[in-house]
Amino acid sequence: MTANTRSTHFRNALLAAPLALAMTAGAGMVKAQDAPADPAPAASPAPGQPAASGSQNQASEVKIGYLRTYEPTLALSVLDIPPEDIGLAGAEVAIADNNTTGSFMGQDFTLDVVTLAPGDDVAPAAQKMLADGVHYIVTDLNANDTLAVADLAAAENALVLNAGALDTRLRDADCRANMLHTAPSYAMLTDGLAQYLMWKQWRDWALVAGEHEPDRLFAESMKRSATKFGGNIVGEKTFEDAGGARATDSGQALVQRQLPVFLQDLPEHDVLIVADESEVFGSYVPWRTWIPRPVAGTSGLTPGSWHPASEQWGGAQIQNRFEDASGRRMESKDMQAWTAVRIVGEAASRTQSTDPEVLDEFIKSDDFTVAAFKGQRLTFRDWNWQLRQPVLLATEDSVVSASPQEGFLHQVSDLDTMGLDRPESACSF
Repeated sequence: MTANTRSTHFRNALLAAPLALAMTAGAGMVKAQDAPADPAPAASPAPGQPAASGSQNQASEVKIGYLRTYEPTLALSVLDIPPEDIGLAGAEVAIADNNTTGSFMGQDFTLDVVTLAPGDDVAPAAQKMLADGVHYIVTDLNANDTLAVADLAAAENALVLNAGALDTRLRDADCRANMLHTAPSYAMLTDGLAQYLMWKQWRDWALVAGEHEPDRLFAESMKRSATKFGGNIVGEKTFEDAGGARATDSGQALVQRQLPVFLQDLPEHDVLIVADESEVFGSYVPWRTWIPRPVAGTSGLTPGSWHPASEQWGGAQIQNRFEDASGRRMESKDMQAWTAVRIVGEAASRTQSTDPEVLDEFIKSDDFTVAAFKGQRLTFRDWNWQLRQPVLLATEDSVVSASPQEGFLHQVSDLDTMGLDRPESACSF
């Protein structure tokens, strides 16, 4: 087993002072600079909740764990290889944001980071965090490992914030009462993409999927979204992973000849949907189709919780602060981890408490919201603890649109048109 453990401790003066939240009314959408809440004046505690649990002279500590796996991933493009600090960099910036506000309230946030290699047993690391008094564990793990950590945490009445696993089943039959999700589900991502394609009236889709498990999950979710919104899957193909080198001198010439022929027998379609989470062939598809058609899915127009080019709704400010701290732009997983850590900080600020029972109750209450630079305050679905959030649709260089799209309405929140709605979810706590 290999494990690389490091602990980071950020004080209140690491980054810029918190930004004032500026809001203007417009079309039901909040135009806001989403940022950590201004600490002065502090919100009054809710009825029955204690006042601030610390002072500037003696801070009350809030321990947050960050448990992840990382392995340098092969990608068709070197530009797509995830940075070593993917996700972690977002959590570190959020800790600094929490401490900027917390310093005014006698609250001190620390981050305990454990990085494992894929295949390592997550139990020892999770158990040590819990034994060390960590009540909140942010995870960037696969679905099975996320569930294992949640079950261990449940025995200690601790919370897990899933910032990595997209598997819809974690919000469905495999949900947990102590597992909250800042990562969107595959269902949310494909629903967001499907809404845009239907809004464009591109109704007929051909689907090409890889043969690995994540590819299958994305493809199945895309089919579900087609059924949900009236899209037509007119043809399907599976791309077999034959292995071999991903970069050779003759690679581009071979792809240019072979890929169009592979796609030649697909029925007439408006859009070619690619499901290649495993990065085997998807990046080769745009501009190499047999007939000229737009490409979407895991290549071309892709759905995500964030994008490095996003600068609306105060996004330029978090991008600048993140770039100053990490030397790069913010990716989806960075935002998901940032949001998870900020949820704890927001709860501590709003309740003026560091008592885990008080924070947990508030986070799961109807009064809880968190700002995440997406045009509106985000809330949790109380039937499976999925964070409601817009889905950004983007190319490599720019954000094209954000879902939910105009005209897709819901009686509670238009964000609930994406992902498992209450009647669709088999989650039972």
